[in-house]
Amino acid sequence: MSIAAGFVGLGAMGQGMARQLHGAGLLRGVWNRTGDRARSLANELQIDAAPDPAALAAICDMIVVCVSADDDVLEVVEALRPGLRPGSVVIDCSTVSAQTARTAAGMLEDVEVDFLDAPVSGGVEGAANGTLAIMVGGSEEAFEKAQPVLQAMGRAVAYFGPSGSGQAAKATNQIMCAGIIQAIAEAMAFAKAEGLPLDRLIDTLGQGAGSSWYFVHRAPNILKGEYPAGFKVRLHEKDLKICSDMAARLGVRLPVVESTRPLYQQLIEAGHGDEDISTLFRLKDALFSEAVARGKGSSQR
Repeated sequence: MSIAAGFVGLGAMGQGMARQLHGAGLLRGVWNRTGDRARSLANELQIDAAPDPAALAAICDMIVVCVSADDDVLEVVEALRPGLRPGSVVIDCSTVSAQTARTAAGMLEDVEVDFLDAPVSGGVEGAANGTLAIMVGGSEEAFEKAQPVLQAMGRAVAYFGPSGSGQAAKATNQIMCAGIIQAIAEAMAFAKAEGLPLDRLIDTLGQGAGSSWYFVHRAPNILKGEYPAGFKVRLHEKDLKICSDMAARLGVRLPVVESTRPLYQQLIEAGHGDEDISTLFRLKDALFSEAVARGKGSSQR
């Protein structure tokens, strides 16, 4: 049975994911809050640019959603409802709280539509190449039904349990990313202060025990002093707040998360919120610059 899929949310991640669905012969139409973006992609791919989410839902069997925040997800789900048919599946690839995922799933029960929370990891590269890791919560039956769509967008697609489980898995990932990017930024600032050749260091350590996806793909940003938005600071800060809130419900504080969020807030206030999270290097590098400045000041007294 052929599947007609629609896509809502054509940001940096969404455009790449939608293109992967089109390449698999699944994409029927798109909708985006900024209509020009949807019409441009639709014209390029020769698909429909729906006038609203309900109109998109009416011509599709499955709708993939990729938006920025919890309220956005609930707003889109509500807007899709009038056009959804029984047996349809809404696949939400946004990063939101597990509770929001459960709320969205509940909003579709009376129209007999399944909701999968299916957040993704792998950056804009993974979206463009169809190699995302996708963490899924919801019913197993809907997960199986959605396999063609999920497999078109991702390389590692895993089911974690009932609604909210995908978002809990993604929150786990975001905690890991916080620690990793802090360690990379700090290590690279240290290496720079030691006068090491950073290009050679990246090539060598990228093959060592301390390497990671983030080091291999984002340390070159530090070398160039450019931080194009692979994963925006303001979005990771939003995600870490979700992690913090989820842990708080269990009576726990997460030290890595709580140490990273203030740094991100500093970067946002300094105008770097739309840069990639590797821009955290700016703050770590400044620690060494300030120490050098203090040392020179001491030697002059």
